[in-house]
Amino acid sequence: METAVPQDLSEFGKILIFLIGGLLFLMISFLVARLVRPNRPNEQKLETYESGEQALGTAWSQFNMRFYIVALMFILFEVEIVFLFPWATVFANKELITETKGTWGWFSLVEMIIFIFILALGLAYAWVNGLLDWIKPVSKTTDIPTVVPKELYSKINDKYK
Repeated sequence: METAVPQDLSEFGKILIFLIGGLLFLMISFLVARLVRPNRPNEQKLETYESGEQALGTAWSQFNMRFYIVALMFILFEVEIVFLFPWATVFANKELITETKGTWGWFSLVEMIIFIFILALGLAYAWVNGLLDWIKPVSKTTDIPTVVPKELYSKINDKYK
């Protein structure tokens, strides 16, 4: 009697092996990192620090809209790169340029100059209107009625300055 031995794994079996291998690699990497890294916490390392600013006051503060504008400008110029890369690969295609007797090259060059000019115009508009100037907002602390004396809060805040 012969026993049936599967020769190949199914596609789901291959995916399962890759998932298990990836998870094992991840867990082993975290374990080795935990064993190798130094562990020396101090007050300064345990302080809350976010976006280059010390955390002052409560978390219920107004969000600075300049973060939104900077993110929009970043996305704008990332999209510019996405559009410039295919243009550069087509513009560098010598066969296409020779087939069209150079008209395709000039057309694509003028098209990209107009595209970059429009983006530069938008950047200049944002710059002139002061949308790129970063003004540090004044944080306003709110008074919340509490039974804890303000001296205790001051002592904790002075400790971490």
